[in-house]
Amino acid sequence: MSNVYKNAFYLPTTTANTTVYTCNATARAIIQNIQITNSTTTGNTVKAYIFSSTAGTTYTISYASITGPTICNLAAGPIVLQENDAILLSASSTSNVSGTLAILEVNRSAVSK
Repeated sequence: MSNVYKNAFYLPTTTANTTVYTCNATARAIIQNIQITNSTTTGNTVKAYIFSSTAGTTYTISYASITGPTICNLAAGPIVLQENDAILLSASSTSNVSGTLAILEVNRSAVSK
């Protein structure tokens, strides 16, 4: 079994849902943190979604209205992704917002399905 720690960064160029991370087809992933920064005093709403590859559906999992300068964590606890699942983010504005995901990928050959 191999574990790989990764970052995925978010710097929006659109207010639409943006895929920030897609789990490898041979792995499972644990998202520990979805840290979002708003560097201005203007309010911004950021939403997090999971695309379930198995269900073919996108689910809203979190959102926050943040006024800066501040940071927030959109993951209230660990989020588990299965093969080909994805995390998407959207923001109400593309200005002054950025983020990062802290990810642990686990090779699924050691994980029972």
